Amino acid sequence: MNAEAISLNEKEVKPVVDLLNDYLANYHVHYQKLRGCHWNIKGQNFFTLHVKFEELYTAAQLTIDEIAERVLTLGKPPHSRFADYISESSIQEINTIGMPDLEMVDAILDDMAKLIELERELLIASDDASDDGTNDMVNRFMQFKEKNTWMLRSFAGKK
Repeated sequence: MNAEAISLNEKEVKPVVDLLNDYLANYHVHYQKLRGCHWNIKGQNFFTLHVKFEELYTAAQLTIDEIAERVLTLGKPPHSRFADYISESSIQEINTIGMPDLEMVDAILDDMAKLIELERELLIASDDASDDGTNDMVNRFMQFKEKNTWMLRSFAGKK
């Protein structure tokens, strides 16, 4: 398959595919961080955050699959090696063992801010390529993160 099969210009879509693979790499590191937070949460916020982190990593897992499938839809292979995720991601791994609960929330908020930044870049690139499918998908993912950013910031007592 190639982009022309779905009425898109291959040359115009290349920057979108490159950004989607970068986004995929960042999402994988974010996903694993969410899993680490879920597994290692302790303290009086355990019950609330254990459930929230699970909700977020479950959503991230589905999002990762959709991103990879969109790259394939556009006619290119998605990244699928951890080495690529680590080398290309601007989101950094962290050790969640023993991390205080609100520091975990802050780490997830930092990731979400970076992912939203990447999503805004993708919205511009996909708009420039007339790639409404990618644009709609990314916009949906961004709205989910914007809402959860508000919720986590409220939980942590941040403005």
